[in-house]
Amino acid sequence: MKCTNLRRAGLSIVAAALLTGVTACGGSGGSEGSGGSGGSGKSGDGSPRLSPIAALRTAEKSTDGADSAKVESTTTMGSMMSMTADGALGWGDGLTGTLTITYTGGTMADTMRQMGTTSMEARYLPDAYYARMGDSFAEQAGGRHWIRYAYDDLASLGGSSGAYLKDQMQNTTPNQSVKLLLASGDVREVGEEKVRGQRTTHYSGTVEVADLAEKNSNLSQSQLDDLRKTLEQAGVTTETVDIWVDDRDLLVKKVEKGETTAGAYAQTAYYTDYGTEVSAEVPPASDTADFSELVKQQGAGTGS
Repeated sequence: MKCTNLRRAGLSIVAAALLTGVTACGGSGGSEGSGGSGGSGKSGDGSPRLSPIAALRTAEKSTDGADSAKVESTTTMGSMMSMTADGALGWGDGLTGTLTITYTGGTMADTMRQMGTTSMEARYLPDAYYARMGDSFAEQAGGRHWIRYAYDDLASLGGSSGAYLKDQMQNTTPNQSVKLLLASGDVREVGEEKVRGQRTTHYSGTVEVADLAEKNSNLSQSQLDDLRKTLEQAGVTTETVDIWVDDRDLLVKKVEKGETTAGAYAQTAYYTDYGTEVSAEVPPASDTADFSELVKQQGAGTGS
């Protein structure tokens, strides 16, 4: 029974962590042109400085169009977990890429230690993602180290949370943080700052979920509805968003903070090397267990 409980916990933890490794609670939905494709909000070259809204619309479009980047993030969520993620992701034709996710604290880290590892490799492909677990987990899964989560199977996690996870995994890109800030209706330019030696412009805002901006943001009603739904499902009522945009109108850093049903959360992410080559290979079938298969085994009461 203990092994079965550990494996069940592992399935849920991995599903949640693979989502959190990519994004905090930023909204989902396809990218729609946000209008305005002018230059940067910087004025160092003598060009007119754009308003924060206009500058962020340009940053949203530029970041979305970059198609790929290297990603480095840290995330905390109440007493549940603290974790880091490092790797590269592409979003030009569905989410693809590889991240190394390491648990550094919280109940998730404790559970993963019982499963023989606190770090795992995550591979994202357009139709599914894969997580490589430790040897202890493999002993419970017929010697297989990888779990395959088909996006269409994620509803098995339970009702709307599964649908939410599927939607997030298939649509999350760095520009969603820019889109969320646009929707706040509370955008302000903090000023020019250095991020890891690079000149950037810092923008900040607060998102009130009950009052997402329908004016000034230039987001469509469907985009605003998606943002509101995503945040409400995560139990978020207020979220602060800070982003740093470089001279090429690309997002290079973001910080999101708020409260969820799981407690206070915060995520800091850095994006570099836009346009980097991204690849993710499907793990060997002989070393891969399917999520839906494991769920069926648990439902039947098997512990092996």
